[in-house]
Amino acid sequence: MSQETPPPRRHWLRRLYPYAVGFLGGILVLVLIDSVRGILDHSRALEPGDLVVLSGTDTSTGAQRQHLLDRWNADHPRNQARLEELPNSADLQHSGLVSQAQRNDGRVDVYNLDVTWIPEFAAAGYIRPFGSTDTNGFLPQPLASCEFDHKLWALPFNTDAGLLYYRTDVLGKGGERIPAQLPPSPEDMRQIASQPPATGAPGIQAGYVTQLRSYEGLTVNALEAIWAAGGEVVSPDGRIVLDPDQAARALEPLAQGSTAGPGQKPGLLAESEQDDEKQTAIAFASGTVTMMRNWPVWYGNLKHRPDQASTSGFDITAHFNVKPLRHSVLGGQDLAIATGTTKPKAAKALIEFLTNPANERTLFGDGGLPATRADAYRDSGVVAKQPYAPVLLEALKDARPRPVTTHYPLFSDTFQDIINQALHNNGKLPADAARRLANALAGRIQ
Repeated sequence: MSQETPPPRRHWLRRLYPYAVGFLGGILVLVLIDSVRGILDHSRALEPGDLVVLSGTDTSTGAQRQHLLDRWNADHPRNQARLEELPNSADLQHSGLVSQAQRNDGRVDVYNLDVTWIPEFAAAGYIRPFGSTDTNGFLPQPLASCEFDHKLWALPFNTDAGLLYYRTDVLGKGGERIPAQLPPSPEDMRQIASQPPATGAPGIQAGYVTQLRSYEGLTVNALEAIWAAGGEVVSPDGRIVLDPDQAARALEPLAQGSTAGPGQKPGLLAESEQDDEKQTAIAFASGTVTMMRNWPVWYGNLKHRPDQASTSGFDITAHFNVKPLRHSVLGGQDLAIATGTTKPKAAKALIEFLTNPANERTLFGDGGLPATRADAYRDSGVVAKQPYAPVLLEALKDARPRPVTTHYPLFSDTFQDIINQALHNNGKLPADAARRLANALAGRIQ
């Protein structure tokens, strides 16, 4: 009797193939179901209802803050979040935020606060202590701005530090001819203004432009000038320690820079006295000045926005670079939970989502708003889009907070009045400067 030959091995494999595919498919379905269940379970743990984030105007490129909220909304159908924007003015934003916080009606769940306002909002009971959360990976300076009275009140959303923008066709690609003293002395600024551009660009009118209008920009510039000269305004324990003689020397470049003798060009653009960040950027883009102090967001604006182009035909795009500004003021915004919210868990989860590592990279890389997490500055994708990231990280390491007080707006307004008087008196402070600042720091209206 003949004996049957067993089928080749591959025939058995073919018979097993459908079972293997089905098994693997089942595993994938279970994993997918588990993932969806995890998302749903997390969502169900949050109080249901829409979330409102009250904030200043979104200045990011491509409205990236809204893009992040769209991502959140896709995964949280029970907690749809929306951004409500206040006018693009620090004073109007502050008054709008305080007005809403005082109503305490539960309409707003998250406040996007300037870093200087955290102590005020915490002390007034407008925001809740943030509670336990993972803060690993945040840069120390932005994270410290969220702390007050030994508690964490917020998470840092975006940060800021001043940068020195300079013309590479005048001062060299690496800024080799930039003066060591910043702000530059009147003599240095006048010398820079007299240097012809290598590109044959339109004639330079002044060496330096910055923000000296009576608003927060004046506070920032004056603090940076005083710090750069080795001075202080407020001590760590909250005392006014401003030295009049030292302050006068520090403010001299800003007070006298726009003056010039016969045949000389002024070192400081005279319009600085009336300029804000946008106006100084327009002056720099036009080719009329060689250096500018400004925030990082203007790097992308100058590189990509045609409305900053010069009417004379000069294209700043390929002819500028940035350096860290020593002793820069720390800027930025922090996200805090409104005391009146009826959805504190959901508000906290939204803040943690908006500030997670991936979203911080998006906010910086695509939106141009500096990230509060260190890994964003090492990410090759972010650096490719924002090549100044290493320079900014260096500036952030030395950035300093403005005076910490629960009455910061009053302090800043008083400081601006005093600095204005000094700038019109060769940098000399009024005799009652220390007394006025001490009263403002303590919230005493004079």
